[in-house]
Amino acid sequence: MKIALMPNFGKLYALKTALECCDILNSLGIEVLAENCCKKEFSEKSFVKFSTADEISAECDIIIAIGGDGTILTASVYASDHDKPLMGINTGRLGFMASMERDELGSLSKLKTGDYVKEERMMLDALLVRNGKTVSSHAALNDIVIARPYSKITDYEILTDGIVVSSMRSDGMVFATPTGSTAYALSAGGPILEPETECIQLTPICPHSLFSRTMVFKSERILEIRHFSDDESVYFSVDGKFSHALTAEESLIIKKSEKKLQLIDIKGHSFFSAVNNKLMNPIK
Repeated sequence: MKIALMPNFGKLYALKTALECCDILNSLGIEVLAENCCKKEFSEKSFVKFSTADEISAECDIIIAIGGDGTILTASVYASDHDKPLMGINTGRLGFMASMERDELGSLSKLKTGDYVKEERMMLDALLVRNGKTVSSHAALNDIVIARPYSKITDYEILTDGIVVSSMRSDGMVFATPTGSTAYALSAGGPILEPETECIQLTPICPHSLFSRTMVFKSERILEIRHFSDDESVYFSVDGKFSHALTAEESLIIKKSEKKLQLIDIKGHSFFSAVNNKLMNPIK
């Protein structure tokens, strides 16, 4: 069995946790893989095999992301591309998608015995369309956000099958998966969705209306977004990792992706525990 570690050493305790993971996995007879950029930090772990992120993702059986939710989002790109299960170990502040905290590393043995649950998470595709042709495509686990810098209000139009679903004036909008419903969409006033549900959630950002609310579409719905800004300062971002300008002559198509993420829940019911412990109670 091979496990790839993808730590974010910028997070407090991530290095300590990653080193402990190396030792525990090695003691279980599991081969440990890591990115070339980790060679310095893992210099004393002679048993670790190094390569590129793509290569270790293709070779491994499981990917472990060590850090916060952003670290898990980064690792999810490789996990979904190579159809490999992903598990998060939280060393960040919230770590909502993580299945394990850094003081629970004893449960790593369950990865070898298979004593865990794999949750299939829906993803979204954002297609940038210009003159009727798709010029780029990007997959998101959490959300696709359309907005302007400095919270400038803009008129937007959302269509499906050529029919206008909504016209709104707002700072922007968040198109979220159920997984992403507890991220930016929640902060913008959207509802919490059970992550294994399949749907597309649209939440306006500061709409200039008393009646604009979140809309939830079936997962098969294909949405087209246009804006009517008089300049080119509207952007869309994908999971907060990619940003691209969206001109008034272009449109953005948002639909269910063919890619899916297999997220490991090693303790069971981690989502509901996270809602109760990390969202309902004050952050300490």
